[in-house]
Parts: sequence; structure tokens; C-alpha cells
Amino acid sequence: MQRSTVYQIDRATVQTEFIRRVYNWMALGLAVTAITALFVLNSGLIYSLLNPIVMLLLVVAELGIVVALSAAIGRIQSSTALFMFFAYSFLNGLTLSTIFLVYTKASIANTFFVTAGTFAAMSIYGYTTRRDLTSMGSFLMMGLIGIIIASFVNLLFRSPAIYWLITYGGIAIFVGLTAYDAQAIKQMAYAGFAGSEEERKGAIIGALRLYLDFINLFLLLLRIFGRRSD
Repeated sequence: MQRSTVYQIDRATVQTEFIRRVYNWMALGLAVTAITALFVLNSGLIYSLLNPIVMLLLVVAELGIVVALSAAIGRIQSSTALFMFFAYSFLNGLTLSTIFLVYTKASIANTFFVTAGTFAAMSIYGYTTRRDLTSMGSFLMMGLIGIIIASFVNLLFRSPAIYWLITYGGIAIFVGLTAYDAQAIKQMAYAGFAGSEEERKGAIIGALRLYLDFINLFLLLLRIFGRRSD
């Protein structure tokens, strides 16, 4: 009985440590993105990013890192995966720095706090709810694909109606994905790991998923709460 109790305590400690590590990596990734964006803005390098070719190369590099990291996580070392995650966070900071040319700093800061509050609330819901959100995941992914397709279509039509439909639909999707991913990370922690290397890599992938949820939710909310620079 005593051994069973000790085992349960050790298992609970490992699970808690894993979840804490996921959110710590995500927070550090966001910090890298924010610091990079502010440095680019204050140094004046931001104007060199307005070149369409430079911006296209950055976006392609970001997509390449996300795809490569997700596809190769089982074959690479956790240190390599962590480097790729922070490299993505850095590149995202470069591309996101341009929002300071569009929106006021005050509205960006306010939107960040709104996003943080929403993200925290949905993370807590996903972690604590007894409802199985697995089935909701496939529905949300289909909705996300629809939003992406609609965004490309609207590059041609530039319809305000479609723009706002994408905005509010996207917010609903990423709010749902935040809860879904939080529950998935909890289940990942409860499943256990074959070794510490697998645990570290799982934490990095979990951090990437939450990071993407946060960033996309922030950008969509910025469309609503952001005030244009004069």
C-alpha cells in the first residue's frame, strides 16, 4: 500500500512537471517573439522587412520549420527540436514586428492582455473539464482549413464581409483549439513516457501547439481591438 502511494505521488509529480515544462517553453517562445519584434522596431530594421521578397522568405522559412519539426520530432534530439522551436519564435518576431507600423502600441498591448486572459481561461477549461474534447478536434481542424482557404480566396475579392467572417470564425476556432490542446497535453502527461528524452520532445511539441494557438488568437483579436496608427 505504501509503495502504491509513493508510486502515485511520483507519477503525479512527473505529470505536473511535464505540464509546467510545456507552458514554460511556450512562455519563453512568446518572450523571444516579443523581444525580437521590439528590437527590430526600435533599431529601425523594421523598414527592411517591408520588402515583399524578404517577407515571403521569412514566411516560407517559418512554415518550413513548423512542418519539419512536426514531421521529424520522433527522429531528432530534444535539443535540436528546442532550437527549431526558438528559431521559429525568432522568425515570427521578425514578421510580427510589422504590426507596430499598422496599430498603436497601446492597442497592441491591450490586445495582448485580452488574448492572455482568454487563453488562460480556455486552458484551465481544457485542463479541468471532464468532457472529452477529442471529437471537437477534428471539427476544429476542418474549420481551420476552411478559414485558410477563405483567406486565400479573399485575397482576390477583398470582401469586408468575408474578412469579418474569417476574423470571428477564426477566433472561435482558436479559442476551441486552446481548450482542445490543453486537454491533449494533459492526456499526454497522464500517458507516461518511455524516457526523459521522449518527455522533453513531447513538451516542445505541446509548447509549439499552444504557441500557435496564442499567436493566431492574438492576431485575430487585434483586427477587432487594434487601433490604427495615424
